[in-house]
Amino acid sequence: MKMKTSHTTYTVEEAKARMERYCAYQERCHKEVTQKLKEMRMIPEANDMVIHHLLQNNYLNETRFAQAFARGKFRVKKWGKSRIIRELKYRDISTFNIKIALKEIPENLYLTTFEQLAQKRIEQLVTEKNLQVKKKKLADYLLYRGWEPELVWDKVSTVI
Repeated sequence: MKMKTSHTTYTVEEAKARMERYCAYQERCHKEVTQKLKEMRMIPEANDMVIHHLLQNNYLNETRFAQAFARGKFRVKKWGKSRIIRELKYRDISTFNIKIALKEIPENLYLTTFEQLAQKRIEQLVTEKNLQVKKKKLADYLLYRGWEPELVWDKVSTVI
């Protein structure tokens, strides 16, 4: 027996209320909001009205999103600046807002975190006998997490 899927339609006011809740739950970027409105099958004119409403009432703020994103990904996932920049660009965040967001990460804490992460990975690779393989695994790990290549290669060259 096939289930009939009904497509709910929303008025502009209902969409505004729903998107207010969506944005209040956590910081969102324009791309996420636009995608959500598309999933709700809203017409382009209604999308513009809803997004304008969210911007006017400060539910949607690209700078605030970028700052929260950079802080969170650095603190929780230990991402480097390269990865954070790449992910923000993927979300269509402006270069201006990306620069502001990166200022959220204190330089001393950034370097300390890098050292701790590298040291932790080196300890995990203690059983690796081949020095070249060990260096490659360390480099791959740090580069994948978005740490700058010059930092990574300086660290790899000190591993003996």
